Amino acid sequence: MGIVGGALQGIEAAYLARKAGYETVVLDRREDAPARSLADSSVTVNVVEEPEKAKKILADCDAVIPALEEMDALVALDSMKEYFGGPFLFDLKSYNISSSKQRSNEIMGRYGVPMPRPWPECGFPAIVKPSCQSGSVGVSEVENKEQMDAALKRVEELGDTPVIQEFVHGKSISIEVIGNGTSARSYITTEVVLDRNYDCKQVLCHPGILSEEEDTRFGLCAKMTAEDMGLNGLMDMEAIDTPNGFRVLEIDARIPSQTPACILAGTGINLLDELYRACSGKESAAKKQPGASSYEHFHIVGDRMYTTGEKEFSHVSDPQYCEGLFGSDEMITDYRPGKSEWRCTMITHGKDKDEVFWKRKDAIKAIMDECQIDEYIDLSPEVV
Repeated sequence: MGIVGGALQGIEAAYLARKAGYETVVLDRREDAPARSLADSSVTVNVVEEPEKAKKILADCDAVIPALEEMDALVALDSMKEYFGGPFLFDLKSYNISSSKQRSNEIMGRYGVPMPRPWPECGFPAIVKPSCQSGSVGVSEVENKEQMDAALKRVEELGDTPVIQEFVHGKSISIEVIGNGTSARSYITTEVVLDRNYDCKQVLCHPGILSEEEDTRFGLCAKMTAEDMGLNGLMDMEAIDTPNGFRVLEIDARIPSQTPACILAGTGINLLDELYRACSGKESAAKKQPGASSYEHFHIVGDRMYTTGEKEFSHVSDPQYCEGLFGSDEMITDYRPGKSEWRCTMITHGKDKDEVFWKRKDAIKAIMDECQIDEYIDLSPEVV
């Protein structure tokens, strides 16, 4: 399998491919891209500037998946997909739709997908966000007209169109859906836990994140949206579980980082394998197993251990896949004995969330004891 992009999404794809038994080659223009050390082989190539070199490599791949979000690279890959040795596990049309909050909100609105109320109906506090940026770029929480004007100016400076909605609070949730161009299937709801910078530091997978009724409804919302788009690939839907029910914030039609690995650990379902099967016209192999899991990032500096978001973890250098390290089930880490600074993604799983909690706690204690760490720091966003 060819994986184009060696950052966070590349780490996710390489991990999932390894667990599915696929041989992998990672293509990236950076020689130090972290996913390269997790693949069977890697090549330094810029797919935009060196298309012929990329075609030659990817022609030998049984499937190709982009693990990046740079539009010029995605367009370049889409233009050369007829030269690949297998299916292109990406839908550029759906990605373009999901990249515009205005267009995706219009689709979800047709099906009554619950979303935060729009401005000015919602009043203050409100969220101002650019329509076509990713992550938290240009997003502002505003509580008065002065802050609103400043937020709108920031969006204008990005050359984008503002989307203004009600500020909603509660736990963050996500669900993935895979489509074959005509029909789609939604999978497992996960909880996304944020660090102090509103970056994902942990994903949890277990029954009961939503009520059975709300979970079914959330999956149906994702399925209907994907089928309306004609999704021929993988998409996730992100929402906030408020006291009045979930409210969908956005969709993203690309392989996400973090949630698929947590789902695999907790249920045995490999979304990359499912995606390959859907794009190859094969039947799903998903057989959900009862269980729970945690997927979490840590940054160790001297005698301190921090929980941290994925942006900080992305600075990991030459990571390796390890089983059983410090009592965890699995780790992706650049830890080496004697290092004073290192990072890891720790994966723990068990029959239920209580078993996962205690396994995770014991592994953290083992890290602190063996590495002589005095302080454990776990910060969350300030409550608004």
